[in-house]
Amino acid sequence: MWTGQRDEPDARAVAIHRGRVVALGTDDDVAEHVGEPTRVVDLDGRLVLPGFIDAHVHPVQAGLDILSCDLSKVPVDERSYVDAVAGFAADNPDDDWVLGGGWSMAAFPGGVPTRQTLDNAVSDRPVYLPNRDRHGAWVNSRALRLAGIDAETPDPADGRLERDHSGVPTGMLHEGAMALVARLVPEPTPQRRLDALAVAQLRLHELGVVAWQDAIVGEYAGSGDLLPTYVTAARDNLLTARVTGALWWDRERGLEQVAELAQRRETGTVGRFRPLAVKIMVDGVVEAFTAAMLAPYVGGDGTGTSFVGAALLREAVRELDLLGFQVHVHAIGDRAVRDALDAFEAARDSNGPSGGRHHIAHLQVVHPDDVDRFAALDVAANMQALWACHDDQMDDLTLPVLGPERVGWQYPFADLHRVGTRLACGSDWPVSTPDPLQAIKVAVTRVEPGTDGPPLLPEQSLSLPTALRAYTAGSAYVTHDDDAGVLRPGARGDLVVLDRDVFAAPAADVDQARVDLTVVDGRIVHDRDA
Repeated sequence: MWTGQRDEPDARAVAIHRGRVVALGTDDDVAEHVGEPTRVVDLDGRLVLPGFIDAHVHPVQAGLDILSCDLSKVPVDERSYVDAVAGFAADNPDDDWVLGGGWSMAAFPGGVPTRQTLDNAVSDRPVYLPNRDRHGAWVNSRALRLAGIDAETPDPADGRLERDHSGVPTGMLHEGAMALVARLVPEPTPQRRLDALAVAQLRLHELGVVAWQDAIVGEYAGSGDLLPTYVTAARDNLLTARVTGALWWDRERGLEQVAELAQRRETGTVGRFRPLAVKIMVDGVVEAFTAAMLAPYVGGDGTGTSFVGAALLREAVRELDLLGFQVHVHAIGDRAVRDALDAFEAARDSNGPSGGRHHIAHLQVVHPDDVDRFAALDVAANMQALWACHDDQMDDLTLPVLGPERVGWQYPFADLHRVGTRLACGSDWPVSTPDPLQAIKVAVTRVEPGTDGPPLLPEQSLSLPTALRAYTAGSAYVTHDDDAGVLRPGARGDLVVLDRDVFAAPAADVDQARVDLTVVDGRIVHDRDA
């Protein structure tokens, strides 16, 4: 057994009673707890870990994709996407819209698909397909016409319409421009959202995830407000996981929404769901030139977009911190990271240390001058480790526009760890796979799973125990899930049983393991043999 504790006890058996660990050690240490109703599991060479906790995930959006035109499972090329959309449309002739998502920018030249290609799949109905990162959407000509979008349509303040040489929109909507079409998309019914949550919860349990933080609980990208979904699921005992919600900060509004967020926290806290955080999306993504950078992109495409200006961000973080909220910041570019750290520093100067467990997610480009500030300000690094490798999107769309110096500032996990930063881990599913073992493999090797290519900045790799702690105890910290993420007497009875001992093989093979059993608070929620 790997207990996750710093001073690792020699444990070979664990007993759980009424949702808590009551004994840990040898077979003799737990024998007194075995009775007639006890289920005894013989590991037979397998490994027990604390349950994985996903610190940044979007399960309802992922579930909606699964129930719709799910392109995340389709080969990453234009022809496959078009065939999948056409097939889904043919199988669902009564749908007024063709909806789904999960496509990769790497499938298209420059990361930009066109309406004409999508028209070849569906021309009689509007199509709206967000990409994997939810920072852009692909639409067909019918959707553009319904939205009244043409060459005269101005770009919104927080987004951009991709256009051809004559100024005509091509069918790719970046950031805030997505809303021009998304406002017309039929909102999922309450039951559809509950079904999506159930499907996603099952998938996460299959991968050993026992708890998570939903990184957007509010109106975003056409999924509707998810707070009622979680409240209903918690009230009706449909949640087997423990969930912390990050309430969405409406970037088109200001400080007047702080009181509303506090009210949503009060009314939305039910059972196994607690909306304790507020999510602020500060910038976009590098591939679309919307990540906020300190210096211009290579090629002169500006310095990106700040959805929430630095001055407002400081005031928002100060007020939210004063009210006891955790602040969960999306920051991809080095300017966005610096603005977030400046805001946390200002809140600390104003309010004093709050214990808010604030964190910054993604952290793709971090200026070296800002690395030490994470530990100094007690701001956790919420890593999406799976992205820290060479893949088509990184090599074709990201590296060329960053330039050689900033390429070396990407995902500095080891540097952050060395200075004492708290590390947490999340998948950002459906942006990428929810499988913790694949993310841990990349954190350890900096190599894309399933490939043998060169590592991306191998000096930033983590040890296997450090990466595992980030996905267990580290994520438990940022989700306010006290007594989780470790195995010790009194801790939550969360277990993952892997089909092999990953410490007995090369760390690079950790993603070859499979989850045999997942236990949440002493309840078996996944059994691969059942």
